[in-house]
Formats: sequence, C-alpha cells, structure tokens
Amino acid sequence: MSLPFEPFLMSTGIVALAEIGDKTQLLAFMLAARFRRPWPIIAGILIATVANHAFAGAVGTWITTLVGPDVLRWVLGLSFLAMAVWILIPDKIDDDELSAPKFGVLGTTIVAFFLAEMGDKTQIATVALAAQYGAYVAVVAGTTFGMMIANVPAVIAGDRVANRLPVRLIHGVAASLFAVLGIAALLGLGDAGLSA
Repeated sequence: MSLPFEPFLMSTGIVALAEIGDKTQLLAFMLAARFRRPWPIIAGILIATVANHAFAGAVGTWITTLVGPDVLRWVLGLSFLAMAVWILIPDKIDDDELSAPKFGVLGTTIVAFFLAEMGDKTQIATVALAAQYGAYVAVVAGTTFGMMIANVPAVIAGDRVANRLPVRLIHGVAASLFAVLGIAALLGLGDAGLSA
C-alpha cells in the first residue's frame, strides 16, 4: 500500500531527475537562447507537458484494464529496468526540431515541446508510473511538476546552470530509482496500481 502522496512525490522526483540533460531540457535551453522571452516559453512548456502527460497517464491507466496483475507486474518491472538503462544514454537535439516562429514564441514552444516529448523517456515513465500506482491525477501532476522543476531553471538561467550540473551523477541517481522501481515491481512490492 502506498502513502497518499507517494505517487506524486515519486513521479515528481523521477521525472525531474530524468529530465536533466534530456532532449526536452536541451530544447528548453535552445528556445530560451533563440527567443529570449522566458515567460511564454515556460507557459508553453507547461501547456505541452500537461497535454502530453495527461495522454500518457490515461494510456497507463487504460493498460491496467487490459492485462492481469501478473502480466502487468512483469511489463512494468521490465519497463522500469529498460528506463534505467535508457536514462544513461545521452540525448541530443537537432536544430530542425525548432519550427519557424510563425506561431509566436508560445505556439512554437507548445508545438516543439509536445512533439519532442512524444516517445521520450519522461512520457514513457508517465505511462509506467500511472500503471504502477493507479493514481492518474497524482502521477500526471507529479510528472508535470517534475518537468517544470527541471525546465524552468533551464529557461531562466540557461547555459549558466547547465554547465554546473553533474549530469552523469543525476542520470545515475535517476537510473537507480528506475532500477529500484523495476526490481520492486518484479518482486511484487508496492503493487498499489497492480491490483486495480
């Protein structure tokens, strides 16, 4: 049985750590450097993240209705272990992922961020966390908050912050958290969402 705030706190922490050095954080740096208008960029990141993670959380919740608890436990366990490995692989971003500013700063940020987040580590993590905990609102709120924790400083402080972060260490911590979640799921520990 999980604590009431556990899905929110775990989702926030895992995504905030996983986002450091991630493609979408690199996109936040690039948008800030290109447009130099932090508030529309931050608003665009929030809007795109809420939309993307709401969809991902719904998929995670839906998956729990399709498969039994034993299959779900193995799928989640292996998914979290795969995420632990994936987080250790550095991301990069292409200049062509930034569309022309024909949509304005806010619109460009929403479109670019939403598309960059499709199939990204944090979107996949949101699916898995929603399935694990069976707490849609808490997981989506947590993963969105985690994205904002990582990306707002990227937009405001830019490269001054990026060059000082111990990215390898942060990725190692995030990978360790994913590995612990994977092992716990495989062992049947913390089955809050698995019995749904």
